[in-house]
Amino acid sequence: MTTITDQPNTGQSKDRPGSSTERPWLAAIRDVLDRPLTSYHILLGATGLLLVLGLLMVLSASSVLSLRANGNSYTIFYRQLIWVGVGLPMAYVASRMTPRHFRMLAYVALLGSVFLLVLTYVPGLGVGVKGNTNWLNLGGPLQIQPSEFAKLALVMWCADLYARKQKLLTQWKHLLVPMVPVCGLVIALIVGQHDLGTALVLMAVMIGMIWVVGAPTRLFVATIVVVGTIAAYFVSTAQHRMDRLMNFTNPLSDPAGVGWQAYHSFYALSTGGWWGVGIGNSRQKWGNLPEAHTDFIFSVIGEELGLIGSLTVLALFLTLAYVGVRIATRNTDPFVRYASAGITVWLMAQTLVNLGAVIGLLPIVGIPLPLLSYGGSALLPTLIAIGMLLSFAKAEPGAQAALKETRRPRFGWMSSWRTPGRTGRENTRER
Repeated sequence: MTTITDQPNTGQSKDRPGSSTERPWLAAIRDVLDRPLTSYHILLGATGLLLVLGLLMVLSASSVLSLRANGNSYTIFYRQLIWVGVGLPMAYVASRMTPRHFRMLAYVALLGSVFLLVLTYVPGLGVGVKGNTNWLNLGGPLQIQPSEFAKLALVMWCADLYARKQKLLTQWKHLLVPMVPVCGLVIALIVGQHDLGTALVLMAVMIGMIWVVGAPTRLFVATIVVVGTIAAYFVSTAQHRMDRLMNFTNPLSDPAGVGWQAYHSFYALSTGGWWGVGIGNSRQKWGNLPEAHTDFIFSVIGEELGLIGSLTVLALFLTLAYVGVRIATRNTDPFVRYASAGITVWLMAQTLVNLGAVIGLLPIVGIPLPLLSYGGSALLPTLIAIGMLLSFAKAEPGAQAALKETRRPRFGWMSSWRTPGRTGRENTRER
C-alpha cells in the first residue's frame, strides 16, 4: 500500500492550481483573481481612471469652444466637474444599497423615466437640440435628457421582472411579455424624439437581456431580425439618416459636406501617431471637429495621446466588461445576475456604437462615450450603475467577510474602543 511518505517530495500536485510547475507570474495572477474583493477593486480602479481621464480630456477638447462661447476656457470643464461631484455621492449611496432596495425602486424608476419622456413632447418643456427633441427644460439653464435615465431604469425593471419569473422563463411567452411591449413603448418614445442612437442602445439592451435569461436560439435570432428591420425602417424615413448611412460606405466621398465630421475624426486619429501630439495640443478641436468634447472625444484622445493612449482606453473598457461578466457569473441572486449583465450590455453597447462611429466602422448616430464624454445626463445614470455593480461585487462569495477583515483594527489596543465601558488594560488582561 502506497503511503504519502513513499512519494517524492515534489511539492503540490502537477495539475493543481498554484503547483510548483506553474509559472510564478501566472500563479500570482490566479491568486489575485481568486480573492473575494477582486471584482470590487478592479471596478473601482477602472472607473476611477476613466473618470480622471475623462475630466482631463473634456478640459482639453472643450477649451477652445468654451473660450469662444463663454470667454473662459474652463467653463465646460467646471460644469463637468460639478456633474462628477454630484454623481460620485450618488454612486456611493448606490454601492451601499442592497438588491432589495434596487428592486423596490425598479418600477418607480421606470414609471418616472416614462413620465419624463412624455414631458419632452409638451410644448415649452421639450427642448430641441440639433434636430432631436430629447431634452427637458427644468427651468433656467438646467436641462436633462430623460432617455439617458431610461437606460438604467429599463435594466433595473427587466432584471426585477425576470427575477420574479425565474421559474417560468422556460416558456417563451414569459420571456417576451411584458418585457418586449414595455421596452417597445420606451423605445418608441425615444424614436419619436428623433434620437435613433439612444434607441439603438436600448434595443441592444433588450436583445441582451433576452439572451442573458437563456432564450432559445431561434427566438433570439428572430428578435434580432425584427429589431433590425424596425431600425432599418426608421433610418429610411429620415433623409439625414440616409445621408449618414450612404456616407458611411465611403466617408471620404464628401469631406466638405456630410463626411466632414468623419473626415476630421480620421484625421485626428491618424495624426496622433504612437504617442500623440501631447495633451492640450490637438489641432482638430479648434473648430474642425464638431462635438469634440462629447460624441467624438475619443478622436481627441487618439490625437493627443496617440495609439498607446487609445489602446489604454480600450483596455479600461474591456476591463469593465470583464468585471461586469465576472460579477454576474459569481452571484447566485437572479436579480443581481440579470442586473449586472444588463448594465454590462448597456455600457458596452454604447461604447461600441460610439467608438464604431469614431473610427468609421459604424454610421454616426450621436451618442456619448461612457465616463469620458461631457454631459451630466449621461454621466449620472452611468455612475449610479457603477455603484450598483460595486454593491453586487460586495455580495460575491467571501466578499463580506473580506470587507470585515479589512475594517478590523490592526493594533490590539484599538479593539478596546469597540467595547463600551471597558479599558484597554482590562481587555489585555482577559487576553
